[in-house]
Amino acid sequence: MNLELNDNYWNQRYQSKEVGWDIGEISTPLKNYFDQLKDKSIKILIPGAGNSYEAEYLFKNGFKNVFICDFAEEPLRNFAKRVIDFPKQQLIKSDFFKLNEDEFDLIIEQTFFCAIQPSLRGRYFEKMNQLLKSKGKLVGVLFNDVLNTDKPPFGGNKLEYYSYFKGLFNIITFETCYQSILPRAGRELFINLQKK
Repeated sequence: MNLELNDNYWNQRYQSKEVGWDIGEISTPLKNYFDQLKDKSIKILIPGAGNSYEAEYLFKNGFKNVFICDFAEEPLRNFAKRVIDFPKQQLIKSDFFKLNEDEFDLIIEQTFFCAIQPSLRGRYFEKMNQLLKSKGKLVGVLFNDVLNTDKPPFGGNKLEYYSYFKGLFNIITFETCYQSILPRAGRELFINLQKK
């Protein structure tokens, strides 16, 4: 595959409104997960954040230690316009794989994994493990569907994903997501993985 998924590619996708993954609001599985969190001081990262309705929801519900990362400028600009009181220093324009931030308590996965080249999937879980504190968690949804092989979103399955993270994380939850939005029903896995 010769498609280069760089910042120009993603900026163009946002500018031309080719954002089929963007549902315009927080996804139900993550909203329900966030609603049961008690400690609002935890340090949270949302990589490949896009328009990041998840960060907006967290921030407006008292989680002030939320960081969002994207290497495309357009979605970060959209977010800053929408959530004007969000701290600008917590908007990180960077390639996820080059992040050197402090360790996080929680990292959220929401349509980032399916947007990276499949050849980077092993590195994705290694980087997540590196960025998390001891016993930190990677929580979110992954597609459990074939999807595309030539462009994002790239699909995959439970067995493949497990092969990437089995030595790095303990499984708290790794099962079919029962709270998916209707177009994704039966096609997502909910993950709650804890750093070993």
